[in-house]
Amino acid sequence: MQFHGIPSEKLEFCMGKKGSCIQAEDTGILNAKWMGATDVITRIGKRTLRFGRGPWAASWAASVGKKEKEGPLGALFDQCHEDTTLGLESWEQAESRLQAEAAQLALRKAGMEREAIDCVFAGDLLNQCAASVFGLRELDIPFLGQYGACSTMAQTLGMASVFVEAGAARRALAVTSSHFCSAERQFRLPLEYGGQRTPTAQWTATASGAVIVSREPPSGVERAVVVREATFGRMRDLGVKDAANMGAAMAPAAWETLLDYFTDTASSPSDFDLILTGDLGAVGSDLLRELALRDGFDIAAVHNDGGLMLYDRQRQDVHAGASGCGCSAAVLCSVVLGDLLAGRMQDVLFVGTGALMSLTTSQQGESIPGVAHLIHLRSVPVHSHTESAER
Repeated sequence: MQFHGIPSEKLEFCMGKKGSCIQAEDTGILNAKWMGATDVITRIGKRTLRFGRGPWAASWAASVGKKEKEGPLGALFDQCHEDTTLGLESWEQAESRLQAEAAQLALRKAGMEREAIDCVFAGDLLNQCAASVFGLRELDIPFLGQYGACSTMAQTLGMASVFVEAGAARRALAVTSSHFCSAERQFRLPLEYGGQRTPTAQWTATASGAVIVSREPPSGVERAVVVREATFGRMRDLGVKDAANMGAAMAPAAWETLLDYFTDTASSPSDFDLILTGDLGAVGSDLLRELALRDGFDIAAVHNDGGLMLYDRQRQDVHAGASGCGCSAAVLCSVVLGDLLAGRMQDVLFVGTGALMSLTTSQQGESIPGVAHLIHLRSVPVHSHTESAER
C-alpha cells in the first residue's frame, strides 16, 4: 500500500503507528529546566561570541582516503581507505560514505546512539550539499545543511556550539567532507582530461571529519575540550579569479577574522599554542602572515595550516598543499583535538577558510569571495571548568 507514492512501511516510520504527525510521547521534548541560565552567550566587542558555560567537544572522528593515509598524519585517523570509490559506484557516493563513517565513528567513540543527537549541521562542496544529504539521510536526525566551502567545518562547529549553548539542543553533530575526484569533476576539469596543475593549485582532500558538541562534558575523563568563543567572518573579495589559486582568494578573509577576534578579545597571537587555518596552503599561508605583519602582528611562531599538515609536499605531488572541506576537518579531528585532549596544547584558534565560488559564476567571469570563521578551543580540567560555569 502507498500514499502519494510513499510505501506504507515508510509512512508508518515517519508518522508513527497511531497515524498522527506528532505524538507528544515520541518527540522527546525536553523540560526547559535543562536550558539553564539565560545570557550564556555574550557578544564580546563587535563580532565575537563568548560561551559562558562552554559547549564540550564530546567526541570526534575522521575518515580519509589512501593519499591522506600516506601523509604525515595517517596513523591518527580513525578510518582509512585504499580505494577512491570505497567500493561504490561513484566518487560522489564514496564521499557520502566518508561522512556517514565519520558521524557513526564519533557516535561510537562517545558511546552514544543517534537518538542522543538533537540536530546535525553538515555541508560539503557538491551542488546542494549532496554528499551530506545522501551520507546522513539514514541518521533520522533534524538536518541543517550548511555551505561555507572549505570553511564549513568551522561554520558547522560554530553553529552547533551556538545551538547547544543557547539551549536549543543538548547535543549537536558538526560534520563535513570533500573528495578529490568529485570536486575536480564539479569545479575544474574532468580527470580524464589530464590537464597540467599550476604551482598554486591545491589537492582536494578525500576526507571527512565529525565532532559531537554536547552540553555535558564527556564522562570518565579528567580533561576535555571546550568551545570558548566563535567569530563568524565577513566575505572579502579582492578580485582573484583563478580557481587554481584558492589560497590567495581566502587569505584576506582569514586575516580579517583573526584581526576582528584579537580586537574584540584584547588578545594576541602569543596567547595561543596554535593558530590553525584551513586551508590556505603554501601560497595563502605566506599571504596571511604578510597581511598580519602589515597590521603589526607576527603570527609565524604559532601559525600552521591544515593544507600544509595533511600531506608531505616533498614526497606527495600536491603542489601548494591540501584543500577541501575535509582537509581542515580531518586535521582538526585527529591531531589537533587529540593534542588538546591530552593537554599538549591548551588554547587553539581554528580558522576555517572558504572560497565561495561556483562553477557557474567562474565561467561567467566572476571573482572569488573568501570567508573565514574562527573557533577558540580550550583544553580544561573538567571539574574546575564545570564548577566555574555553575558559579
